Amino acid sequence: MSEIVYPRGVLVAGVDEVGRGPLVGDVVTAAVILDPNHPIPGLGDSKKLSEKKRELLAPLIRERALAWAIGRCSPAEIDELNILQATLLAMSRAVAALSVQPGFVFIDGNRCPALPMPAQAVVKGDSLVAEIGAASILAKVARDHEMIALDALHPEYGFARHKGYPTRDHLAALAAHGVLPEYRQSFKPVAALLSAARASEEAGK
Repeated sequence: MSEIVYPRGVLVAGVDEVGRGPLVGDVVTAAVILDPNHPIPGLGDSKKLSEKKRELLAPLIRERALAWAIGRCSPAEIDELNILQATLLAMSRAVAALSVQPGFVFIDGNRCPALPMPAQAVVKGDSLVAEIGAASILAKVARDHEMIALDALHPEYGFARHKGYPTRDHLAALAAHGVLPEYRQSFKPVAALLSAARASEEAGK
């Protein structure tokens, strides 16, 4: 594992993503520059925190951070680029959207997006780098809220429960109710349904 060394004299941002696995919605990223004079206790990997804890930490991060921003790529962009390239693009968008630009960036994972400043990828960085942990919380909360909003529009799919991930219940709802515009058409379960629908349509001609 790469050694984590904070460069001296420059602002450091952390970047993380949420939503590579779901069948529906944007892949969402966040970038955060923490303020060392306003520490936030309890930061860490958003997946290991309860929803209640994330909802308590997110406004603290937004209030106390020197800068934070959300980046995203849409389902159409994911279908065009593939999920990895879309995630990297969303990460670069989050960094570009920061009101203060960092001199160095820690990225969660094993590769860095194209950035105009030095960066280091850190595997399991959300548990090792406070800035990445903060970013993971903001990204997770933002995407979860979007899934809850989508659930209000289409309650029959259960988005508030599974957040778009391909659970058994979600796949059953998808098969029963069809593909919404918010779905990623290149993902296998969605692509299979669309292909079957096209084949049925052709057979009926």
